[in-house]
Amino acid sequence: MNLVDLADVMTWSALLLALIAATAFSVLAYLRPRRSYVWFAAGTLGIALLAAATASAPAQFGLAPLVTILGLTIALFGGSPAAATALDLAMGGTVAPGLHGGIIVAEKPSASEERQGIASTKRREVLRGGLTIGVLERIATAGAIVAGFPEALAIVVAVKGVGRFTELEAPEARERFIIGTFASLIWASAAALVVHLAIR
Repeated sequence: MNLVDLADVMTWSALLLALIAATAFSVLAYLRPRRSYVWFAAGTLGIALLAAATASAPAQFGLAPLVTILGLTIALFGGSPAAATALDLAMGGTVAPGLHGGIIVAEKPSASEERQGIASTKRREVLRGGLTIGVLERIATAGAIVAGFPEALAIVVAVKGVGRFTELEAPEARERFIIGTFASLIWASAAALVVHLAIR
């Protein structure tokens, strides 16, 4: 075995081990939310990304399906804990969670309340169903990148923005929407990029 072949074997071994570890930590972080699992998943995903970028040849020995399944699993399961960690780091516990996965915000005062200088005490839940929407967003994002069609990310972001537009009056909702969306998209894109580079 020459040095080039040995380097390929080492690169692919590192890639597969990192993908398996990132998958395990992503699923653990999803099922049992702990920040340490997210950090380990992010670190091993980074190692997988470096290994995929340095691989001299596309996946061989039938590894492409395995790499694809592992990468898509990481994108799907790891994005939600990554978004939650980013939101926690950025906003702390300043926003009350709702019963349906959203957040509780004060309603905008009515015109008569504004004229009278009365602050509205009504509260409502916005950004409901964020976990389900995040899963769909990550599936679309990862699928687009693996398929070699990253332009579809603009469609994903546009659809999500239009769908949430009416809920983004409150500053807390806007901040949460932007941070959560970016964290989820970056995670899914990184996982899908590993697959794209490995099977190219």
